[in-house]
Amino acid sequence: MQKLPEIFNRFKSDIDKEMQSIISAGNLPLYDMLKYHMGWIDEKGNKGDYGKGKFLRATLCILAYISTLKEEENEKRLSVMPLAGSIELIHNFSLIHDDIQDNDKQRRHRPTLWYIWGKPQAINAGTTMKVLANLAITRLDNYDISCEKQLEVFRIINESCLKMLEGQYLDIEFESKSEVSLDEYITMIERKTASLIEGAILIGAILNLEESDMKKFKKFGNFLGIAFQIRDDILGIWGSQDKTGKPHASDILKKKKSFPIVYTLNNATDKIKNNLLKIYESKKINKKQMFEVLKYLEDAQAKKFCEQKCRHYYELAVNEIKDLPVSEKYLQSYYEISDFLLIRDF
Repeated sequence: MQKLPEIFNRFKSDIDKEMQSIISAGNLPLYDMLKYHMGWIDEKGNKGDYGKGKFLRATLCILAYISTLKEEENEKRLSVMPLAGSIELIHNFSLIHDDIQDNDKQRRHRPTLWYIWGKPQAINAGTTMKVLANLAITRLDNYDISCEKQLEVFRIINESCLKMLEGQYLDIEFESKSEVSLDEYITMIERKTASLIEGAILIGAILNLEESDMKKFKKFGNFLGIAFQIRDDILGIWGSQDKTGKPHASDILKKKKSFPIVYTLNNATDKIKNNLLKIYESKKINKKQMFEVLKYLEDAQAKKFCEQKCRHYYELAVNEIKDLPVSEKYLQSYYEISDFLLIRDF
């Protein structure tokens, strides 16, 4: 398993503490559900470290902030921390709802929230997490951040979240469509995944810069987010369960029209296309059908195509780094994160 870049470990504890502080505001069992999802407790309430995710979006938010500080400003006064916590909570709210919509029973090697507490309460838990994420923005008052900046942050976060939900709508809609083009798929993941990664970078940078300085950050975040999701689609079919925490070929078993499937449907013979669609129309895909789909993907060289596309968007993202208005000493961190996302196996 690849190691996370150093900057992830540098701020992971601070991000974790911020989110715990945000969630600890409530005392109903509802909040224990959030703590369980975040990996702070088990389903019986016992404290521990049960797997907390990578904190990618929060780390990108902090990096954008510290890399745009003026030299004389003190990095240790991390006024960005409430935003790092907020963006990570929004991401986790989306995961809770995503697990419900996909009927996923496992995440991060543990039973999903809805599988333990049921879908109605899991919906409540996910929505609660989203509200707490918005309220966390008001913590910027403690760092003397102007109301104007707070409004900018609120707008960026919620526009990013709206795009993410639009992407989720399209993703679900694709499940019932026989024809999905590659361009349509890229448009969907720009919304579903790239929007929140882009938003995380923007809210970190906007505390120190003006809106006119955001163009390069937007392009970098957009390209990075697309590369991230294509890599995720590769892992969703060919990833190792020990590393991803999900069953082998889980996206096939869930009948998701991910990038490898969309590519194959657009490039296979009519016979294979019809067979593939017929399998996806089944009430439930069995192991035999799963291996049939894997064979169709292999014949179409879908994995190779997706890896090439992932690298294409990675290279577009990396090309933007040199022009970002950031301190030179942090450039390496941008490159390391981009490199990790290209080859990650979890």
